[in-house]
Amino acid sequence: MGITRRALLATVPLLGATGARAATEAPVDPVRIGVLTDLSGPYRDVTGPTSVACVRQAAAEFTRMLPGIAIEVIAGDHQNKADIGVAIVREWFDRGGVDMVIDVPTSSVALAVAAVAAEKNKVYVNSGAGTPDLTGSACNANTVKWTFDTYMLAKSTATAVVREGGQSWFFITPDYVFGHQLQRDATRFLTASGGTVLGAAVYPFPETTDFSSYLVQARASGAKVIAFCNAGNDTVNSIKQAREFGLGGPGQMLAGLLASLGVVHSLGLEAGRDLLLTESFYWNLNQRTRAFTSRLLAGSGGTIYPNMAQAGCYAGALHYLKAVAALGVAQAREDGAGVVAEMKRLPYDDDAFGQGLIRADGRALVPAYLFRVKSPPESTGPWDLYRLIATLPGEQAAPPLAEEHCKLIPA
Repeated sequence: MGITRRALLATVPLLGATGARAATEAPVDPVRIGVLTDLSGPYRDVTGPTSVACVRQAAAEFTRMLPGIAIEVIAGDHQNKADIGVAIVREWFDRGGVDMVIDVPTSSVALAVAAVAAEKNKVYVNSGAGTPDLTGSACNANTVKWTFDTYMLAKSTATAVVREGGQSWFFITPDYVFGHQLQRDATRFLTASGGTVLGAAVYPFPETTDFSSYLVQARASGAKVIAFCNAGNDTVNSIKQAREFGLGGPGQMLAGLLASLGVVHSLGLEAGRDLLLTESFYWNLNQRTRAFTSRLLAGSGGTIYPNMAQAGCYAGALHYLKAVAALGVAQAREDGAGVVAEMKRLPYDDDAFGQGLIRADGRALVPAYLFRVKSPPESTGPWDLYRLIATLPGEQAAPPLAEEHCKLIPA
């Protein structure tokens, strides 16, 4: 099911004078979207080029519906370093004519970019980082958080795993902001559900490739659940090595707290079988997700199956462009906070996530889906990897507003 012109315009109800001009008069400079991502490091495969492709897909679909608005998409590699990410974004905003930045995996980089977007009054849509602080203590009027954060991942996975009998846990955690936040949030939900933490091993990030010493500690703990608070290549390597150590056998569960489709595909079903994980998007979830993925595949030579962070780049970019159309390009370019306010006013509706709203704190309310990785006999093809176990509605997958400590929330 594609996005029709009627459906697109229905989400932009106030095209009025300025919006009508934006839809019919091409601006001198195009609307520029900068995809700041990991193009060379451990998160390349879970964000990276596919995030860029998803933003280009959103731009192409929007241009077909409203051809009067020219759109340009550029990409930058932040190398998972906050200083590099900030330098790129400042250059984009000051001299590159970039109006919006999107994706930005790695929590330290994500938080630094949020501050720059607020300073420059530009739009920032984060899809790739897990920190909940973007809609909490570090929230600002220029930032939208799409797709997931550690609160969502931890609540969905930890509560369900404890309910299935996984009461005792051991964590393997990268030593940086995201890893520690994910372990903290998972601990909160599993203990609230009656579970206990038997131990944790923290490893240096991003230089660790041999997880054997940490896995030995996990095995010695006797925990029923080995939880990996990592992502990308680290998840692939640690779970493959866990299988080699005999972990994840009868009576023991493996939980990937930020495992994703590409990670599971790289693992293979033999190593990944029965892994529990949460995503807010799966290509084979329903008719609309399959339609979006089919369009993306058609534009990529049949090679790109997106995960939730990458699909969030598509959805976030598309919703941003709808807000630009509603306000008019000139006004949108002058006032990033005004564009974000319009994004919050308009309900979102896209083939990746369906329909929903963005809260006052900037969080897009999307459902969380708990999946179990299929065994090889269950799968019907190379990318048929998940079996749906449970669904957490968007309102429940998000922290209560009272817990967010966000200055944008009315008192």
